[in-house]
Amino acid sequence: MTAKLSANELVLFRGERCLINDLSFALDPGGLLLLEGRNGSGKTSLMRAIAGLIEFESGEILWDGKPVRAHRQDFYGSLVWMAHRVGLKADLTLVENLKFEAHLRAQSSEDFDEVLKRLDIDRLKRLPLRSLSAGQQRRVALARMLLSRVPLWLMDEPFTNLDREGRALVMQLTSEHLERGGMCLMAAHQDIEIGGNVQKVVL
Repeated sequence: MTAKLSANELVLFRGERCLINDLSFALDPGGLLLLEGRNGSGKTSLMRAIAGLIEFESGEILWDGKPVRAHRQDFYGSLVWMAHRVGLKADLTLVENLKFEAHLRAQSSEDFDEVLKRLDIDRLKRLPLRSLSAGQQRRVALARMLLSRVPLWLMDEPFTNLDREGRALVMQLTSEHLERGGMCLMAAHQDIEIGGNVQKVVL
């Protein structure tokens, strides 16, 4: 059976340093691939390469058994990335940021206001993003993921700047995404408690 997302013999360099060498994996619906390793080991670079922001030296990413390089639009339209930096517009309000993102990819049937309420950011709707704390901005990035109807979540250190309650919420939301048949690649330093099929890759 063909995996939904798979990688064959990936090689990735940063400058003259080889970060990833001969990495292969397969991920099916309901699966989580947890990337572990010290700072600078290549976790973020791997996610950036999967997201198409940098190129692998060699190897291949497959989506539904088809090479991503030949079907880029289908693949990139099927993922949402929560980067270490939230990547939102500082001068736009929370709502304006999320409405802008809504034009970039298919949207879920989740109620917009209910998502904001669950993430405890509904009271911040009219504030510019620059006025929000780092933890609140992370919650806006989480809202972007929840409101996107895509199967693949890329999460780079999603617990950064979140308190204990926020970290528990991230794990709960990710578990729910996997239960619905979604998939996730996550880089995290903290111990996580997420249900589903969890694979680990140490870089």
